[in-house]
Amino acid sequence: MRILLVGDVFGESGRRCVETLVPRLRERLSLDAVIVNGENAARGLGIFEKQAKGMLAHGVDVITLGNHAFRQNEIFQMLDDPKVPIVRPANMPKRSPGHGIAYVEVEDRSTGTTVEIGVLNIMGSVYLDVGIAPFEVVDDLIAQMQARTKVILVDMHAEATSEKVAMGIHLDGRVSAVVGTHTHVQTSDARVLAGGTAYVTDLGMTGPHENSVLGVRSDIILRRFLKGVGERFVPSTEGVQLEGAIVELDSATGRATSMETIRIPAED
Repeated sequence: MRILLVGDVFGESGRRCVETLVPRLRERLSLDAVIVNGENAARGLGIFEKQAKGMLAHGVDVITLGNHAFRQNEIFQMLDDPKVPIVRPANMPKRSPGHGIAYVEVEDRSTGTTVEIGVLNIMGSVYLDVGIAPFEVVDDLIAQMQARTKVILVDMHAEATSEKVAMGIHLDGRVSAVVGTHTHVQTSDARVLAGGTAYVTDLGMTGPHENSVLGVRSDIILRRFLKGVGERFVPSTEGVQLEGAIVELDSATGRATSMETIRIPAED
């Protein structure tokens, strides 16, 4: 089976890119499932209900979040609904809205069977504020998921590359894929680890890449660095592209067979 995992969607241009490209890519690339990190869809800070519903209506199976999960209060009701496939990091405080694991049923075109896939969202503790360190809870979470499905995808939303790499190695052989999000810069280390787990340190960013610093207009960021002047972040709208990775796996065993990163312009 083939699964597309999409890097952090930034701003309205990133959201429109997903809604335009995902339906086409599902057919063109024979995709069985699409997982999208949407934590920056609302001008870079969280996600609005309308944006979440729009992406889910255009071929996205699960939306993962990150450190900006709770920036927009209006999303809390969707996060609390167990029927809505949106997850926030599982290691946030238990009293927080939402849940960290989602299960969805998809068709494996290669076998013609229906497969339940599990998606875990977890956040790193280096340079980020989390309720519980990810390595303290991830083993129990994975064991819980293994009791239900063999196809397990992990979005490791983290700042430090070392923490992401360590998580990939720690979970190798127990999950289908570990993909990093948060830094908005796609890395060149996509591979299948020895135990059969696909891994990449960062999927990249789906949004504006020209006149942009990680999605924000570059003139605003340059003034901050050059003159120490802080001002409201405004997303760029130029050079929009979708970034992510495609994982091929055996749905019967959950083992990955290949992984490749992709970059596709919005107008493709």
